[in-house]
Amino acid sequence: MIRVLLADDEAMIRAGVRAILGSDPEIEVVAEAGDGGRALELARVHDPDVALLDIRMPGMDGLAAAAELRRVQPGVAVVVLTTFDEGDYVARALAAGVKGFLLKASDPRELLMGVHAAAKGAAFLSPRIAHRVITELSGGALERRSAARAHVAQLTGREREVLTCVGQGLSNQQIAERLQIAEGTVKAHVSAILHRIGASNRVRAAILAHEAGLIDDWDAIGGARRHGGAQ
Repeated sequence: MIRVLLADDEAMIRAGVRAILGSDPEIEVVAEAGDGGRALELARVHDPDVALLDIRMPGMDGLAAAAELRRVQPGVAVVVLTTFDEGDYVARALAAGVKGFLLKASDPRELLMGVHAAAKGAAFLSPRIAHRVITELSGGALERRSAARAHVAQLTGREREVLTCVGQGLSNQQIAERLQIAEGTVKAHVSAILHRIGASNRVRAAILAHEAGLIDDWDAIGGARRHGGAQ
């Protein structure tokens, strides 16, 4: 049997979820809670295999409870059940170590599949959530890198070196020492770089350097000076 702890502040939701879980002969709801704090107390008492937690609950919410469960009872797999699919919720849930992220509007079969997957140590995301994650982690990142590389392509070799150093958090003096050029020349390069890439400050320029992969490229070859130093 898969022992499940169910936490949701709405009694009717708990009743509906309990009914769905009860339709599976391999799942048993061993405890119910109306908030995250109570869920933690019941988890210590019943030691469930899976904790099914709503995100928005009074007091301690589901994400805070998930993080605490991961710390004190790492053997309990957490599945989040929520009405909301905002990217921030998804990111925080994954950071908290949840095994599943399900929407309350999902097909009941997804709920059962998510509980079974979590009990086996596997991850399960609602298809709608999975699509969001894939889009943000792949397409979104690729688009940002492509745009950043297009900006970098406008720069001279020396300007790319300076931008890489900016991305590494170096001051103008440190950049001058590394590239063996005058500090005034560095300032001129930085001003030209900000204008070319449309960045308002060094922080934005540093972010673009990372998105364009300049820092990775530098590390891979041991420093931009190994290119032979373009002017």
